[in-house]
Amino acid sequence: MKLWIVYVARALALLWVGFWIFFLVAAGAPVRMMVFGAGVLLLFVVMALVASRWEVAGGFLLGFFGLVIGIAHAISGKGGIGTVFLAGPPILVGILFLMHHRAVATRA
Repeated sequence: MKLWIVYVARALALLWVGFWIFFLVAAGAPVRMMVFGAGVLLLFVVMALVASRWEVAGGFLLGFFGLVIGIAHAISGKGGIGTVFLAGPPILVGILFLMHHRAVATRA
C-alpha cells in the first residue's frame, strides 16, 4: 500500500488551499471581491475535504475542477504559464488521490 501518495496529496491540497487563502487576505481586495473569493475558497476547502475522505470522488472532482479552471483561464485570453499554476495543483492532487485508491484496490 502506497501510503506516501495519500500523504503527499493531502499536503499538496492543504498547500493549495492555504496559498489561496493567504492570497485572498493579502490582496486587500474590495469587499465584493472578498465575498466572491470567500465563496470560491469555501469550494476549494470542501473539495480538499471530500478528497481526503472519499478519494475517488474527490480525485475526479479536483481533476474536473482543475480542467475547468484551466479551460476558463485559457479562453479568457490570459493563457500561458498562469494557466499551469492555476489548473495544475488541483489536477495533480486529483491524480495522486486516484493513484492511491488504485494502489490500495489492486493490493486488496
